[in-house]
Amino acid sequence: MAERSFKEEVQSLYLGEGEVFRGEGILAITKALLQAGVSYVGGYQGAPISHLMDVLSDANDILADLGVHFESSASEATAAATLAASVNYPLRGAVTFKSTVGTNVASDALANLASGGVTGGAMMIVGEDYGEGSSIMQERSHAFAMKSQVWLLDPRPNLPTIVNMVEKGFELSEASNTPVMLEVRIRACHVYGSFVCKDNVRPSFTLKDALENPRRDVNRIVLPPASYLHEKEKLETRWPAAVKFIQDNGLNEVFAGDVDDVGIVMQGGMYNTALRALELLDLADAYGNARVPLYVLNVTYPLVDAEFVKFCAGKKAILIVEEGQPEFIEQAVNTILRRADVQTRVHGKDMLPMGGEYTGGVMRDGFARFFGKYHAGLIAHVPKPAPEVKDRVKAALDRIDGQVHGRPPSFCTGCPERPIFTAMKLVERDLGTHHVSCDIGCHLFSILPPFNIGATTMGYGLGGAGAAAFNTKETSKRAISIMGDGGFWHNGIASSVGNAVFNKSDNVIIVVDNGYSAATGGQDILSSSAANPIRATGNPIEKAVRGMGATWVKTLTNTYDLKTMTATLRDALTTPAKGPKVIVAQSECMLNKQRRVKPQIAKAVKDGKRMVRQRFGVDADTCTGDHSCIRLSGCPSLTVAPNPDPLRKDPVTQVINSCVGCGLCGEVSHAAVLCPSFFRASIIDNPTGWDRFKARVRDRVIGWLQRRMARDEIVAA
Repeated sequence: MAERSFKEEVQSLYLGEGEVFRGEGILAITKALLQAGVSYVGGYQGAPISHLMDVLSDANDILADLGVHFESSASEATAAATLAASVNYPLRGAVTFKSTVGTNVASDALANLASGGVTGGAMMIVGEDYGEGSSIMQERSHAFAMKSQVWLLDPRPNLPTIVNMVEKGFELSEASNTPVMLEVRIRACHVYGSFVCKDNVRPSFTLKDALENPRRDVNRIVLPPASYLHEKEKLETRWPAAVKFIQDNGLNEVFAGDVDDVGIVMQGGMYNTALRALELLDLADAYGNARVPLYVLNVTYPLVDAEFVKFCAGKKAILIVEEGQPEFIEQAVNTILRRADVQTRVHGKDMLPMGGEYTGGVMRDGFARFFGKYHAGLIAHVPKPAPEVKDRVKAALDRIDGQVHGRPPSFCTGCPERPIFTAMKLVERDLGTHHVSCDIGCHLFSILPPFNIGATTMGYGLGGAGAAAFNTKETSKRAISIMGDGGFWHNGIASSVGNAVFNKSDNVIIVVDNGYSAATGGQDILSSSAANPIRATGNPIEKAVRGMGATWVKTLTNTYDLKTMTATLRDALTTPAKGPKVIVAQSECMLNKQRRVKPQIAKAVKDGKRMVRQRFGVDADTCTGDHSCIRLSGCPSLTVAPNPDPLRKDPVTQVINSCVGCGLCGEVSHAAVLCPSFFRASIIDNPTGWDRFKARVRDRVIGWLQRRMARDEIVAA
């Protein structure tokens, strides 16, 4: 089940010549692909382009009508390798994946593709996930573009520019026989706007034509001496062709200003924020008209020497807005200008932070420094520079000290992965702590309180591989590794499980099976339980693991059964059986389940159907205030409340309304031999007459017992 459905929105992809498209960036990108006559599309989901994969999936009928083949690729490497169809044939192809981790995975295929070159237009749409809100290490796509000599497009984040760069990107690829990257940040993916449409184009040369008329050119295959010819071709033919196309088609943009002795150069994706920063300094209006000349790099690689020389002519200095490090563009521009004997001063990271996200405030302060040096009177007042990040953080922490409790990221309410780590903590009491190798996915939250489990994470599906070095016979202690079902099919089946089988690892591998790739938005994978009309699902992970040669494999169909989960984990850590021990722990992602079930329940209640929901609570009179239940589950629905007993000071545990009735807190109480304070309540909507009768009887019996207890207390007193 995908995180979000675009079944209604994709109807806008049918819009034709002269009609106005209004919608989100990812939909606009899809429409641009169709207008450009793409023949095939593939990709792997990941922030911030997961929804682009969801759009393509929901638009499969539209794509099929145009003869466009769409695939959900097994990995980013698979996606990049798909572009091989454009090497020998005039087929336009596009793939999409998260960058930079996705580009890491795809780098082998990417290097071969870029070396041999392409005949048809080949485009990689990479989601740049950079800054404080990023879920990955802070790296940039730019390095990969330079490494493999792939042209990098970074469009201004408005729909007309994005659509134009998609269409021109294919033309650039064909004109220079080089694949291109279209870099879109999260704001570009989800920006709303409009543009005037063109008709969708059915490819004139189809996949059928290619299959029925196969072509080959050994000079396109990376083998000596062709590989040396590729390098020569890149420098002498493809690069000049790309530069000429960029100039002739005006892909980069220059916006004039009246203060023309200084200027600002920026990555296209930084344009909106830069304009906002200039507006804050009264150097631009709300419509994007700036007083300072702007050179917007919708193509950040390759740079066009002649355009830089022209822009810098007569200027005392320029400021380069380049988010992220190293300062690739700034270094290149210094070289360009010095070679051309242009003495314009180049500023960048000396005025703006070396790393970190370039927000409006960060840019405003950097611009103020720049103008303060060259045009002190240009701005009415120079804002006081923001203190260093460390100082700001310290000041903020000082203000909230003792008033706000730390709240590290954690699993969602009712998450089926929480009981897995609860089981680990319970087993630790008997067997001691173990080295735990984590993986990419929600289970990585286990490294934070309250579980504090996990030592390393090396990449998607590499949990088992991260524990490979600990396969030693010198101790009976076994390492534990974790991976999700998405990571298992992406890379883990070979790199973690296959590697463990081949090397006779004695460690334990836990595969968390949500029934779909929950961490990336609920997309179907090989082991998904749901039927998919255009994909093959229902392939059990256990069957695949046994097919790799593992013999000790156990599948648990309910991770909330804490007793079984704990016993299975203890068995895996103590069994005399040799070889890797694999536990497949199944339960659906609660967040996605609630997205699906809540509307169904609401509709059923509205229709008058009887619906029963489970809720848990804590008897405040029984609760001892130990709070082990919180420490062993960490559920956001568990909190503390004042003790109702005036003779007891310790706060009691309380279950708040966000409870989804997963039952883990009650399971923890019993499995950990804590207290019997938890109770389960059934909430019934549209109760039947029998339900009402039972409720009346229960109320009377309980009321009678309560009155009797009260009388006994009075007599005893």
